[in-house]
Amino acid sequence: MSETVPVPHGLPMERNAGPFDPPREITRLREARPVSPLVFPDGHEGWLVTGYEEVRQLMADTRFSSRQDIGIVHVPYETPGMPVATEPSPQIPGLFVAMDPPDHTRLRRKLTGAFTVKRMKQLEEHIIDIVEGQLDEMARLTPPVDLVKAFALPVPSLVICELLGVPYEDRDTFQVNSAKFLVKDQALEEKMAAYGAMTMYLAGLVTRKRAEPGEDILSDLARDDELTIEELTGIAFLLLLAGHETTANMLGLGTFALLEHPEQLAELSADPELVPDAVEELMRYLSVADIFYRYATEDIELGGETIGKGSTVVISLLAANRDARRFHNPDTLDIHRRARGLVAFGHGIHQCLGQQLARIEMRAGFDGLLRRLPTLELAIPADEVKLRTDMNIYGVHELPVTW
Repeated sequence: MSETVPVPHGLPMERNAGPFDPPREITRLREARPVSPLVFPDGHEGWLVTGYEEVRQLMADTRFSSRQDIGIVHVPYETPGMPVATEPSPQIPGLFVAMDPPDHTRLRRKLTGAFTVKRMKQLEEHIIDIVEGQLDEMARLTPPVDLVKAFALPVPSLVICELLGVPYEDRDTFQVNSAKFLVKDQALEEKMAAYGAMTMYLAGLVTRKRAEPGEDILSDLARDDELTIEELTGIAFLLLLAGHETTANMLGLGTFALLEHPEQLAELSADPELVPDAVEELMRYLSVADIFYRYATEDIELGGETIGKGSTVVISLLAANRDARRFHNPDTLDIHRRARGLVAFGHGIHQCLGQQLARIEMRAGFDGLLRRLPTLELAIPADEVKLRTDMNIYGVHELPVTW
């Protein structure tokens, strides 16, 4: 760590090392100073954490708060048209990812029964059926076909709609609005309009479920009188957004990565037993949900640095998952790696609740895709694939393929 690198002004975001790798500046920072000062566009002097051990330590330490209502959480990149925050954001009922214990504990506990490993395993056959049905539809199309529209987005949307009890015919509403909500430099008015449309729709849905509950997760939650309609709406928003956006982007970007590594693709096609390890490796290698924030509630020592009280701390999970101190040849996609301990789903009390569901969907998705369409290939040059560099969850906007 003898190399010195300049303190970055704004979070480096350009994917200048290739579509699957962190920005070069982030990689250099991690190697030289895994806990680095970061000057934010509004002048705030915060921190960027990129090292694997440092990220795990930070995410396990509740002194680094997830709340947005106890101090200003500064944005580390330019947001045209977005006013500079001068006060903390109000807490949103039900949005437990932006809470600390005991509020976080109370709400998350309500959901642990819905996402147990056993319950997810029971859903596995049904998820495989959903994948096969979507592949049946895709196989009837004349290539080239956009894999995102025909497969990567519908599969997790169908699964999460069934689980939550959201009518699948309403998918256009939430898919369009969630995409608008996730655009990094979207004007605040448009972002809030998209959020408002989603929450209005979901408030109506959970109100109906409280009156006439069915056999789904939102109905189970609606039966709990301790939860208000506002809390139910916030939980529904979180589960619906996280439940389709992350997995959809992993299926799309993961397929792109495999097509760009034909020797790995051939091995995976020849031996479906490799799929579970390949899914773990793709999650490590791609880490589509990359950037997260914490607020330092006191002066805290981390990685040899003192992070001052009131600092906004930016975490890069992708950088952590590419740390050579933890993973051998980290920038190589290796489906034989048996990657363990990755932080693609976060770490600590906020570790992703739906991670087992996501794994099952990805295993079924990649297995089905390679088995049913063994001659799958890109229909356009790789450098023409539209990357989601403008979104808070990374991936591809479209992936034209043929077979």
